[in-house]
Amino acid sequence: MIRNRPLLSTVRRLHHSHHHSVGIVGAPFYQGQPRQGVELGPDLIRDAGLLEGLWNLGCTVKDYGNLKFEDLESEPVGTLKRVHAVGAANRTLAAAVQAVKNEGHTSLMIGGDHSLAIGSIQGHATAVGDLSVVWVDAHADINTPLTTPTGNFHGQPMSFLLRELRSKIPALPNFSWVQPCVSAQDLIYIGLRDVDPEEHFILKYLGVKIFSMSDVDRLGISRVMEETCDHASVRVKKPIHLSYDIDAIDPSVTPATGTPVVGGLSYREGVYISEQLCQTGLLSGVDMVEVNPRRGRSDQEIQSTVTTAKHLLLACFGRRREGSHSPDYVLPLPSPGDK
Repeated sequence: MIRNRPLLSTVRRLHHSHHHSVGIVGAPFYQGQPRQGVELGPDLIRDAGLLEGLWNLGCTVKDYGNLKFEDLESEPVGTLKRVHAVGAANRTLAAAVQAVKNEGHTSLMIGGDHSLAIGSIQGHATAVGDLSVVWVDAHADINTPLTTPTGNFHGQPMSFLLRELRSKIPALPNFSWVQPCVSAQDLIYIGLRDVDPEEHFILKYLGVKIFSMSDVDRLGISRVMEETCDHASVRVKKPIHLSYDIDAIDPSVTPATGTPVVGGLSYREGVYISEQLCQTGLLSGVDMVEVNPRRGRSDQEIQSTVTTAKHLLLACFGRRREGSHSPDYVLPLPSPGDK
């Protein structure tokens, strides 16, 4: 017979395989697209319990607060909207992310709209060198200033970051600081389902690795992530930057966003992407963007979107879906001598 023991005395703690030190930068910026409200995302995600969740995972957390951005009004430059504001905001963000990385943290940028990826990825690369970028999004965001159908910068950030497109980017006010820092072979897309014709041409011409939603359906998310991780480390194991647009997830789950597209990733698929990138041990910078509470039609829609964003981020830093107990606590089996 097994002797009765107090339950807590039999519980032992296992150490995390990776200890994460996380530096959070809030970027409440909306001028890369036309819909206000996305600037509320950083505080909403914090208020949903992001920091507490990270602490419970054993992470060291430093919250740098929200950046302050100038509201620079200007005339369009050709068809491009709010050029001065977008360039200045991203320069501020790049310096902030670089500082976070120089202090030894995994950078976590909470936006704001997706034009902020210019500064987040530029700052990350300036600090650590060459990156692999995993871009999880319904949209490719790789229009150039010459191909954009809207003039909004949240549909263009990757074109400013890719070395191969340097010659396609005209000189713009407040953008002279941007230096392309990502090679096309190091860019991977997951979740695409709304891509402009010019973007299709750019992606095909550059040979970028893409997993559209059709590919996710055909291969399954496990195979997609296996191929993603293999592609990211097949040559040199570079630090990974994950840029996560909440509209990658199906709007039935995350409706409070500016450009929802039906047929997206499920909650489970979205979290699995984060979990698998975490397990590589290479995840070095993360963006979460485009949470817009003003696009939710009810408190429930807003809460679902914000909570999902929080869960996607926690999975980047070790949260696992293994029941309501902490995965770090296990009961040891009794020894053969226990009766």
